[in-house]
Amino acid sequence: MGAVNNREENIQEALDMAKKTKAEMQELQTKNENLLKEARVERDQMIKEAKETSNQMIEDAKGKSKTEADKIIENARVSIESEKNAAITELKTQVATVALEIAEKVIREELSSDENQKQLASKLADDISLN
Repeated sequence: MGAVNNREENIQEALDMAKKTKAEMQELQTKNENLLKEARVERDQMIKEAKETSNQMIEDAKGKSKTEADKIIENARVSIESEKNAAITELKTQVATVALEIAEKVIREELSSDENQKQLASKLADDISLN
């Protein structure tokens, strides 16, 4: 009978050990699942942050390039306006020079004879005395 009791104790110990091992395995499986969930959450958070950072960098680059483009356009506009004003000034100077040359030629033609010079002097004298 001692052998049967001994055998029974060994079987009970093996069953107890199997239950204990099963409980430990379930506990490990639960821990693994929790670790996996945490890893997924962390991964998702990292992906989200990376996307946000990427989007922010894109928006910053767009803003910076728009600012630079606006500066270039404004500088071009100012340069064009300056060159336009310089061209207008140059044109006015040329027109004035041509007008003076024409006036000089007309006056020389008008005053080429003594009679025309006397008439102009007389007219100027009359204009002065009227004022």
